[in-house]
Amino acid sequence: MNNKVANPAFDRSKIFALIAWIFLLAGYWWYTSANSLTPSQTMEILIDFISESPYGFLIYTLIYMIRPVFLFPATLVTMAATYLYGPVRGIAYALIASNLSTMVAFLIGRFFGGSFLRNMEKNALVSKYADRLRHESFQTTLVLRFLFLPYDLVSYFSGFLNIDLRWFMLATVLGSIPGTISFGMLGASIEGDFASQSVSFDPLSLVISARMFAVSIGLYRFVRRREKTLNP
Repeated sequence: MNNKVANPAFDRSKIFALIAWIFLLAGYWWYTSANSLTPSQTMEILIDFISESPYGFLIYTLIYMIRPVFLFPATLVTMAATYLYGPVRGIAYALIASNLSTMVAFLIGRFFGGSFLRNMEKNALVSKYADRLRHESFQTTLVLRFLFLPYDLVSYFSGFLNIDLRWFMLATVLGSIPGTISFGMLGASIEGDFASQSVSFDPLSLVISARMFAVSIGLYRFVRRREKTLNP
């Protein structure tokens, strides 16, 4: 009896939240379209704002945390950290902020629950990874992070499935290290000023970025081979 009373209210809260989310997305895309702003140009504006503020790191972290709500590319925000703060501090800041961002996306997915998956799981590939995430949360999340699948898609999907947050976050923290270093070093390779359009690239940072990308793919293959060995 209580469930019948509670469920409609709970469904309404999801509907209202979804409508609010759609309005936020529509407002963001309308603003950027009206001002002819690409994601990279939007990031340039944010970089200028962060660099001029005494609370730069806190603002950067907040931007990264709310980024999944607007489906803003994680790679650009990661690159911004090393462009602003250098490779060492920048990568450390990006790792902290990106994992907080992941938790936000996961919790949003958990709030909306599995209702989003009812039609999606009719797709064989989606169903395959849904089953793997339910039964092998840590290994599957780790593999997906190494594979550079869309960051927010994996986080939302895992939240929809309501997998164990602790295993999800541990796998994300470990699995995102090579990718964060790779894209971070790509950002660190950028030299010059976007405003003056005087930009060059540091070759050594580009080489490190490419090698870390290869390391991530190599780790993906290693984990997959190990899974097949343990589960022939």
